[in-house]
Amino acid sequence: MNLRIVTPEGIVIGQPVDMVGLPTLEGTIGVLPHHVHLLTRIVPGEMTVRSASGERFLAVGDGLAEITGTDVTVVTDMAIDVERIDAAQVEAARQRAEARLREKVSDEEVATVNASLTRSLAQLRVKRRHSR
Repeated sequence: MNLRIVTPEGIVIGQPVDMVGLPTLEGTIGVLPHHVHLLTRIVPGEMTVRSASGERFLAVGDGLAEITGTDVTVVTDMAIDVERIDAAQVEAARQRAEARLREKVSDEEVATVNASLTRSLAQLRVKRRHSR
């Protein structure tokens, strides 16, 4: 089946794959060829991609996944390969976001900072899980 991951920066992945693991509100789902048609929300977490070239792990943000029998299309605000995650930089971003939340900020800014914090935590979890 074909996988396509689209972020605001462009297409992150566009290739044939054997399996995709997606973080959803209900938990992680595995998608294999001939999966039933599904449109689902994805949440910040770990995406697993298995193909003939091996396994790939990505930290993903909020988004949507459309699954057909032959294609998986993911539109998300973030998709970063585990090898490209700089744990120190992400940890610093997490700390800045938490410090900002302790300040007196507007409701709109709280939502923005919370989204940033959630993306940072997703990246840290993925990096730590695969750094062993």
